[in-house]
Amino acid sequence: MEYKFKPYMKSEILRNHLNIGGANPAGERIDINSLYLERGGKPWLGVMGEYHFARDNRDNWYKELCKMKAGGITVVATYIFWIYHEEIEGQFNFSGDLDIRQFVLEAQRAGLDAVIRIGPWAHGECRNGGFPDWLLNKPFEIRKNTPEYMELVRRWYEHIYNEVKGLFYKDGGNIIGIQIENELVDDAEHIAALKKLAQDIGFEAPLWTATGWNSVYGAKLPVDDVLPVFGAYPDAPWDESLDQLPLSVHYAFNTERNDCAIGVDLIKSGDEDGWRLPLERYPFVTCELGGGMQVTHHRRPYITGQDIYSLSLCKLGDGNNLIGYYMYKGGTNKIGKLSTLNETRATGYPNDYTAISYDFQAPISEFGEIREQYRLTNMLHMFVNDFGDVLAPMEAVLSEKNVDEKNLTDLRYAMRTDGKSGFVFVNHYQRLAKLADVRNAVINTGSVVFPAIDVNGDISFIMPFNLDMAGNILEYATAQLLCKVDNAYFFTAIDGIEPKFRFTDGTEFTAKPGKENELYHNGIKIITLTWNEARYARKLNGTLYISDGSDIYYDGTIKPAASGECVYYHWNGEQFIANTTKNIKETALLIFEDTDEPYKPSQPYELEIGAKRELIWKKLKATTPDGFVEIPFEYDCAQIYIDNILVADNFWYGAPWRIPAKLIYGKDAYLVMSEIKNDFYKEV
Repeated sequence: MEYKFKPYMKSEILRNHLNIGGANPAGERIDINSLYLERGGKPWLGVMGEYHFARDNRDNWYKELCKMKAGGITVVATYIFWIYHEEIEGQFNFSGDLDIRQFVLEAQRAGLDAVIRIGPWAHGECRNGGFPDWLLNKPFEIRKNTPEYMELVRRWYEHIYNEVKGLFYKDGGNIIGIQIENELVDDAEHIAALKKLAQDIGFEAPLWTATGWNSVYGAKLPVDDVLPVFGAYPDAPWDESLDQLPLSVHYAFNTERNDCAIGVDLIKSGDEDGWRLPLERYPFVTCELGGGMQVTHHRRPYITGQDIYSLSLCKLGDGNNLIGYYMYKGGTNKIGKLSTLNETRATGYPNDYTAISYDFQAPISEFGEIREQYRLTNMLHMFVNDFGDVLAPMEAVLSEKNVDEKNLTDLRYAMRTDGKSGFVFVNHYQRLAKLADVRNAVINTGSVVFPAIDVNGDISFIMPFNLDMAGNILEYATAQLLCKVDNAYFFTAIDGIEPKFRFTDGTEFTAKPGKENELYHNGIKIITLTWNEARYARKLNGTLYISDGSDIYYDGTIKPAASGECVYYHWNGEQFIANTTKNIKETALLIFEDTDEPYKPSQPYELEIGAKRELIWKKLKATTPDGFVEIPFEYDCAQIYIDNILVADNFWYGAPWRIPAKLIYGKDAYLVMSEIKNDFYKEV
């Protein structure tokens, strides 16, 4: 069957219409037109990942930022939670794990740009949305242009500025973006006042952003003064339902940017005055594509690597021109002097979260372990990092027939094109549903007809057409483009699809997948990796590496992310050369000993949420400090105490709870688990 597209309609690109953009001392500019971002005069498609410095130990920052860089991230975003830094009024703390300046410098050392989300309100599942308790007790309106409130915000912003001054893009630093507020949907005047206040203090960056979602209308924002950023999640654990939700719209191609489900627990359902955010003035950029999903007590989705990869691929096909994940690196909430710093129903919010874990099922876990979505999304990141200047100006064109998330039969496809060349996006995956196999699909872009392919199983992929490869025009490839190194172009084979290549000069060939197999055409090389090789391919410091099943990163030398011997191969311009790096340590075993309650925890965090539950205690012992160990039990909530201090917790959602052995090795460690009951949504 032939699959065609809706007509391509070239958009008029607006330029110099927004009060956004800027230059660094070297003269490089970051600017925004109505379709894409530009950097150094070229189209630029960044990859942003959220990592909350205050939810980690500063000793981990650089290593975790290097892992982010290895995963294809180019920009790190981070909230600055007011309550973390001024829990007690007038007592500011930006030291230790709260040192935002050092975090930004570590990001720069790792080769990452930074976006700081300065609030004042943040959300981020933080207590009071990040507001200190004392602020809520003030006798005036907050999140408004109330003079008394704005004066306190001025003081807050001034303290942040004093920490980060000199690190902005205009100074030669790496802070390229500033987000104002978060999920404020109905007060453009307040957003404008916050931006002006920040600028008056000295904040400056090429990108000023604000979240754009709200019902179907988009948030009320000062139209020309901020860039609206959007999001999409694989599930909605804040939803009140204890049943499976309707199938997610994010696994079918559409050009709707505004995800009405985000923040629906806090945002009103509609608008009365006819407001519509003029999206045609801005490129489609995201800040909250789910890198995973934090579980709530009442809803516990189990996120897979394919859930995240397919969602991100669909949004790229929909026209996303800045890929932004929330979260990319999970974290651990601090315990405050006055309270826990997590969101709970006791604080007036709709959800109960774990007291300290903010793992988020992220690509890099709370404790630094790599998950499958890290490997899969890196394939997309390598592609946009090398070909983003080609992709960004291309517009999204949907399939001739509308195919929504409820349609489990028809092929889901879209393309990005300039009218002649482009990329076809295919998603054959729907979270929590099975799609029917599609046989003999012939995709016709209007300029190129691909050979027939079978699309079976849970797969999502991108195929190029009329791609300029050093003066050679690749008419099509039934393989996914990964990256380029000099005159070598790397693809990956797609499961169940033979990798065929055709050039406009009539040359055709079928590739044999594998890093050792090279094809040559008119001065260029083509190497088609297997899917498994592509999962472990990393572009590090300009060199392409493929490991043997280990995750590697670069911090000056190649390092394995986990214990063990790692064989990896680097591309030297002619072939892949084998190397070995070792991090050989004895993997720990975890020993459980039944015990009675050893003590009443000095900080008794809620274990019996919603019901009276039996508590089971076990003493923990790790045989070595190396590697990760698993808590294999099912429970409602589990907590680990060391010397009567809470150090880790988790809501069971189906996956074994993995913790680093060093957390408990040689310490007086106890596990307490509360009885599981049928009072929450679970997928496992």
